[in-house]
Amino acid sequence: MDVLEAIQQRRTVKKYLPDAVPAEQLDCILDAAKWAPCHRMTEPWRFRVVGPVTLGRLATVAGEGAAKLMRAPTLVVASYAPSPLPLHAAEDEQAAACAIYAVLLAAEAEGLASYWRTPGILRSEEGRAALQLPAEERTLGLLHFGLPKKSRPEAPPRQGTDAYVTWLD
Repeated sequence: MDVLEAIQQRRTVKKYLPDAVPAEQLDCILDAAKWAPCHRMTEPWRFRVVGPVTLGRLATVAGEGAAKLMRAPTLVVASYAPSPLPLHAAEDEQAAACAIYAVLLAAEAEGLASYWRTPGILRSEEGRAALQLPAEERTLGLLHFGLPKKSRPEAPPRQGTDAYVTWLD
């Protein structure tokens, strides 16, 4: 699969088969992050693969939101370690978001489905404690991975470039 095909085919999937993504395959997918564009080569992104004990802690503090944590067999918390300098911190966040997208595209290329969520529990003190996140890290989301339970949805209609591209003289 080429990159354009992966970009066009990737969809948010919320229903998965129960089998976890094998560790070797997940490691390969997460390795794609290192190719994301990054200011000053800081590679600020961090990924934490959520195991059953951590998932239990997170589900306990999530309350009613716990069911959404169980959608996919493999969960990864995506975060970044920002620079103390405000401009650099913004660049670090942008680089980490690019790294997440690279990982999602790598999952697509591997035939896996994915879902990037930003649940509030990741920003709460209780959720952060359940995930053992250091105080200096900022979360960007919870990534769900697995094999889709059914075929991916069709692509919704998209705007043409005339809606969002301006050519300047």
